[in-house]
Amino acid sequence: MAGINDNNSEYLRKARFISRRKFWMDAGTGIGGLALIDLLSRDRLLGATTSGPGCSASGGVTESPLTPKAPHFKPRAKSMISLFMSGGVSHVDTFQHKPALEKYNRMPMEGRGELKVRQGYPGPLMKSPFTFKQYGQSGAWVSEIFPNIATLADDLAFVHSCQGLSNDHVISHYEWNTGSIQMGFPSVGSWITYGLGSENQNLPGFVVILDEKGGPYAGPPNWQAGFLPAAYQGTVFRSKGDVILDLSAPGDYMSAEQERARLDQLAALNQNFNEKYPGISELSARIASYELAYRMQACAPEAVDLSKESDETKKLYGMDDPVSAPYGRQCLLARRLVERGVRFVQLMSGAYITGDDTWDAHGNIDSNHRKHAHEVDRPITGLITDLKRRGLLDETLVMWHSEFGRMPISQRGLGRDHNPGAMSLFMAGAGIKGGQ
Repeated sequence: MAGINDNNSEYLRKARFISRRKFWMDAGTGIGGLALIDLLSRDRLLGATTSGPGCSASGGVTESPLTPKAPHFKPRAKSMISLFMSGGVSHVDTFQHKPALEKYNRMPMEGRGELKVRQGYPGPLMKSPFTFKQYGQSGAWVSEIFPNIATLADDLAFVHSCQGLSNDHVISHYEWNTGSIQMGFPSVGSWITYGLGSENQNLPGFVVILDEKGGPYAGPPNWQAGFLPAAYQGTVFRSKGDVILDLSAPGDYMSAEQERARLDQLAALNQNFNEKYPGISELSARIASYELAYRMQACAPEAVDLSKESDETKKLYGMDDPVSAPYGRQCLLARRLVERGVRFVQLMSGAYITGDDTWDAHGNIDSNHRKHAHEVDRPITGLITDLKRRGLLDETLVMWHSEFGRMPISQRGLGRDHNPGAMSLFMAGAGIKGGQ
C-alpha cells in the first residue's frame, strides 16, 4: 500500500483486528441500526408497486440493497410464494397413498435396524384414517381432507422423495428454511433477495406473513439474513389487525411536508459528511432506511387493503368461512404483494403455542389434520386459481412444504411421530410441469 513504510507487516497485523463496535458498523448495522431494522423493518424495501400515486415507479431511488440485479440467465419466475406448514404434515395422510398400510394395519413393523421415534410409544403400523382418490388426467392421489386442492392435480408437481436430517422441529425448521440444521444461516428468501433484489422500491422485498395465532417453531431465525447484510432479512406482516404495526404516524407527529423537509435536511447533512469522509456508508444507509419508511407510508396501505377485493374473490379464498378466513387473508395478501413486485413471500400455517395449534399430530392424526386442512385447503386453491386467471402463475413459483413427514406406525394408537426420512411437497407455476 502506498505511503506505508517498512512497518508494513506491523500495520497489516494490527489492521486485522477490529473492535466489536467497528465490526457491526462495517457490517452496516450498528446498535442503532439493529434497533432501526427491528422497528422499521424497511432496510430491505425495494422497488416499484403498480398502484397509487408515486408507487408505480422507483420513486427516484437508484441506490438500495434491493434494487433489481441482473440474473445469470433469463428467468421464468419473478416471485416466489412459500406455503410452509409448521409442525410436520403427514405425507401418508395427505398426498402419498400407501395401500400397504391398509393391508398390514395394526401389524408390527418389521425390518433391519433400530426403530427410532422422537417421543417414544411406538405402536404398530397404522393405515390412514382418510380415504384417497385419484384426480385429474395425471391420476394423482389426494386425501379426502384436501378436496379443493385435489381439483388442481394437473397443475401441481408432487415431490415424494424429500428427506431431512433431524426429527426435531426447531432444527428441521432451520434446515427447510435456511438449508442448514444450524442456526445463523441466511434464509431462502434472504438469498433470493440478495442475489436478485426486488422489483419494488416501496415495499419489502421479502415478506413473512404469520399464522394469526402466532409464530412457528424457531421463530425469527426462519427468516433471518444470517451472515448476509441485515437488509435482506424478512419483514413480518400480521394476518389480523394492522398488517404492519406503526405504519401510520401519530396524529400529532408532524405533517408529510414537515417530514419531507426533515429528510431533505438530513440528506444535505449526509452529503457534507460523505464529502468529508468518503467511503464510509453507514450514515447513508441509515438515512436510506428513513427514506424507504417514508415512501412505504404512502404505498403500503393500498397494497395491504383487502377491502378493495370483490366478494367473489374473497369467497374464492375461503374468506366466507370463519375457519379458513384467516389463512385466506394471508393468501390474498400474498397475491397482492407479488402482483406489486415483491420478490419472496412466505405464509406460515401453524403457531407454536400448543401441539394442536400446528400440524404436529402426536395425539390424533384425524382431528389434527382435518382441522388444519380445513384452514388452508380453500385458500391455497384460491391462490393458485387466482394467480392463474390473472396471468401471474407463469411468473410466480408456489411451493407447499413442511419440516418433515410422519411415521407409518401409530403413536399411542391415534397419532403419528416425526419422520424426517420421508415427506412430500408440491410446486406450481413458473413453468413447473404439473400433473406429475
